[in-house]
Amino acid sequence: MPEIIGLLPVSSLYIALNLILAVLLAINVVRIRAKYKIDMLHGDNIEMLKKLRAHGNNVEYVPYALIGLIALEVMGTGSNWLHGLGIALTTARVFHAQGLYRSTGTSVGRFVGTTVTWLVMLLIAVLLLMKVFG
Repeated sequence: MPEIIGLLPVSSLYIALNLILAVLLAINVVRIRAKYKIDMLHGDNIEMLKKLRAHGNNVEYVPYALIGLIALEVMGTGSNWLHGLGIALTTARVFHAQGLYRSTGTSVGRFVGTTVTWLVMLLIAVLLLMKVFG
C-alpha cells in the first residue's frame, strides 16, 4: 500500500478552508450566546437560531463532501476536477451561511448554497461510482 501522507494537497487545501469556515461560524454562535446570555439551545432568540443553524448545517454537510473529495484524490482524479469541486463546495457554504444570517426564510444565499452543495455532493458520488465501476 503506498504511503498517502503528503499526497493529498488539493483535498488538504479545502479541508483547511472549510475548517476555518467552521471555526468562524462557531465563533459567531459563541459571540451571540455571550451577547444575549444564552446558555443552551437558542433561547427563543432569532439571531441565535440563525447562527446555530448556519453552523449546524455546515457541519452536517461539509464532512461528507470532504471525505468524498479525499477519496477522489486518492483514486487519482485530476486536480482541475478536485479544485472545481472544492471551490464550489466552499463558496456554496459561505453563500448558505450568509443567506441564513440575513433571513430565516427563503433567500438567494440559502438557495444557491444548498443547491450547489447538493450538486457537488451528487457529482462527487457519481465520480466515485464511475471510478469504482468504470
